[in-house]
Amino acid sequence: MSPNPISWQPSDDRVRSSAMFSFMQLAGCADYASLFEWSVSDSAAFWEALCEFCNVHFEREADAILARPDNIMDAGWFAGSQLNYAEHLLRDTGRQPALVFYGENGARRELTRDELRVQVAAVAAGLRAAGVAHGDRVAGFLPNCPEAIIAMLATTGLGAIWSSCSPDFGVNGVVDRFGQIEPKVLFTANGYFYNGKTCDIRSTVEKVVASISSIERTVVVPFARDLATDTNLANAVAWQDFAVAGAELAFAPVEFNHPLYIMYSSGTTGVPKCIVHGHGGTLVQHLKEHVLHTDVDSGDRLFYFTTCGWMMWNWLVSGLASGATLVLFD
Repeated sequence: MSPNPISWQPSDDRVRSSAMFSFMQLAGCADYASLFEWSVSDSAAFWEALCEFCNVHFEREADAILARPDNIMDAGWFAGSQLNYAEHLLRDTGRQPALVFYGENGARRELTRDELRVQVAAVAAGLRAAGVAHGDRVAGFLPNCPEAIIAMLATTGLGAIWSSCSPDFGVNGVVDRFGQIEPKVLFTANGYFYNGKTCDIRSTVEKVVASISSIERTVVVPFARDLATDTNLANAVAWQDFAVAGAELAFAPVEFNHPLYIMYSSGTTGVPKCIVHGHGGTLVQHLKEHVLHTDVDSGDRLFYFTTCGWMMWNWLVSGLASGATLVLFD
C-alpha cells in the first residue's frame, strides 16, 4: 500500500496575508465555508463586494446587480452598467514589466506597462483606420507572443470582438472557426517555431483569406525573423506599418455582457461551435480566480503553458488586471 499523503496547511501568517482572508474579513465571514455559503445564498451581494474589492471601474453604474434572479436562463447581471475589459488590463502604468516573452528559438522580449499601453494605442489606431468599430470581429492566427496580447487589447478596447487560433492549425481548422464569425481584420504571423524548426505558414494564410471573404485587411507579424512578411495577398500589411505611432490610448465603454471573446468547442462532434464570453463576466470571474483563489498581486509573475487556441490563454492575459507580470512561452 502507498503511504498516507502528507497534509499541508499554510501558516497563520500566510493565511492572514492572503487576499481571500482580507475579503472574508470585509464580508464579515468567519471562515471559507461561511464565505462560500454567502456567495451562493446572496450572490448579488457577493459579486458587488468582489467588484469593489478588486476595484472594478464602471463607466456607468448598474441599475441592478442581478435582474430577474428567479430564472437562470434570463437572469441579467449588472444590468445597465458599462465598462471595458481592456481598460482594466491596462490600468497600471510605469516601468514594471507587463509581459516577459520567451520563444522556443531562444528569443526573449520584455515590455513594461507603459510600453504595452503605447503599442496597444498604436494598433488600436490602425484598427480604427481600417474601419473596425463596435461589434466588428477581429481574428488572430498567432503564437503566444506579445503581439497577440497587443492586438487583442487594441480590438477589445474599441468594443470590437476578438477570436484567436494557434498557428499550427491547418486551413480547414482555421476556416471552420473564423469562417463562422466573419472577421474584418486578420492578424497573423509569417511563421512559428516547433521542435527546432521554422514553420512557414504564409501559404496557409493565403488560403484562409481566400476562403473568408469578410477579411478586408491582413496584418502580418514578423514572428519568424528568417522569413519575409511578404505574401501574395493584396490586402496584407506588415505589423509595423499597420500601427499608428503616437496615437492616444482610449477605451469604448460597452454593456456588461457585450461580446468580448469568441472561443470554440473542440470540433470533435462536427464543426467547432462558437462560445461567446462578455466583457463584464470575463473580467469579474477572472479577477475572482486570480485575486481570491490564486492570490495574484502586483509584482507577481503569472505563467500558464498554452497556445492562443485554448481558453487558458484568455485566462492568462486577464492576470494583467490583477497587477501581474505575464510570462509568455511559445
